[in-house]
Amino acid sequence: MNAKFRVAGFIAVGALAGALATIQVQAIARNAVAPLPLEELQQLAAVFSMVKSDYVEPVDEKKLINDAIAGMVAGLDPHSQYFDKKTLKEFREQTGGKFVGIGIEIGMEDGLVKVQSPIEGSPAFRAGIKSGDLITRIDDTPVRGLTLDQAVKRMRGEPNTKVKLTIFRKNENRSFPLTIVRDEIRIQSVAGKVVEPGYAWLRLRQFQDRTVDDFVRKLEEIYKQEPNLKGLVLDLRNDPGGLLESAIAISSAFLPENVTVVTTNGQIAESKAVFKAAPEYYARRGSDPLKRLPAGVKTVPLVVLVNEGSASASEIVAGALQDHKRATIMGAQTFGKGSVQTVRPLSADTALKITTARYYTPSGRAIQAKGIVPDVWIDETAEGNVFAELRMREADLDKHLVGTDEQKEEARTKAREAARAKIEEQMAKLKEPPKPLPEFGTPEDFPLQQALNYLSKRPVVASKTATERKAEAGAVN
Repeated sequence: MNAKFRVAGFIAVGALAGALATIQVQAIARNAVAPLPLEELQQLAAVFSMVKSDYVEPVDEKKLINDAIAGMVAGLDPHSQYFDKKTLKEFREQTGGKFVGIGIEIGMEDGLVKVQSPIEGSPAFRAGIKSGDLITRIDDTPVRGLTLDQAVKRMRGEPNTKVKLTIFRKNENRSFPLTIVRDEIRIQSVAGKVVEPGYAWLRLRQFQDRTVDDFVRKLEEIYKQEPNLKGLVLDLRNDPGGLLESAIAISSAFLPENVTVVTTNGQIAESKAVFKAAPEYYARRGSDPLKRLPAGVKTVPLVVLVNEGSASASEIVAGALQDHKRATIMGAQTFGKGSVQTVRPLSADTALKITTARYYTPSGRAIQAKGIVPDVWIDETAEGNVFAELRMREADLDKHLVGTDEQKEEARTKAREAARAKIEEQMAKLKEPPKPLPEFGTPEDFPLQQALNYLSKRPVVASKTATERKAEAGAVN
């Protein structure tokens, strides 16, 4: 598929690419050791010895062991991972919401890095990088041929070091160099504003350490500006997930106290758990950040916007609010990552992120490889969906955990593959690439406008393909 048709990913330079895990961090690894398969371990030792003695050039023993561990874990599912010193540091930066880089949200277009937007106050913002700029070179390396993750890593670095970018600005039809000094960047995981009198929009980009505090602060600002709020749109589109406790807190902000938010179930005892809308499940250091919220948050009419990029923690929130009939879910079927990863330390510098459970909505629905189905299907644009079927979902990932019904899952996968092939065929015939989707939160944001219409009792333009989707769902359910 031509790169110009690929959906731009949401990523801040310095963060890792891909959907975040819904994670719990445990400080102490379990002490229990399962019986070891001696014959297979002898084979592993034999291979290690052969590689060390017979390989064409000397190999580093530690690297061999680390690669063996990483390969074993990577063979489980797409979300389990072995963290060496470097990747553990990157992971901590990602969930902490801060990193060292230049501060831009990027995607790919025609094999080049496209700037979605600079992060306000970042080195890139101060240097004058604009939305729509294309990065053609990073230092002396051409961008074309790099993956998004490779480009991200080249723009990372230590504080106060320099990176030279070559920028092509399409609307000015010129290229120019920019040297930017890397600095610590704090990702703004929450954005929001009053979009029209009586109605507000609140967007969560990720579920990080600071997300709950930022969420409370932004809602306080909104209510200060609009004390008699009549409707709120909670935007979880393209939110890849993050920390489990943050998802529980966001759900609890809108739900009655002590109702179930999510349940988990796995092989070990601690993975069989029920998480409720109560401070003991999300508050840190004994303080409850939700106490500062205006009382109206519990009853304000609520729409949750989701799409194929809403994953993991986003699906926990959407599923809980849907099951308790606290919100109307609008948009498209979500990513379908219904598993929980636990981070267990192995040493001071290494750790194991391992899938320990599946999670279920309060009514007992499993989301793995299926996702949350919206109450009202909404297309991406007034003209229909452009990129939706081309986006990757959990069911498209190699080695993903199967859902509750493998036969139904296989039918859904085949239906998606057929739809994707049809869209790619149609796009190949286009003389010009489709217009990029408008920025979230703008007047041109079609799903947001439909959510506002719903809240204010105005006509809603539901998905043009909703009938086709219902027929397809009937065929596989």
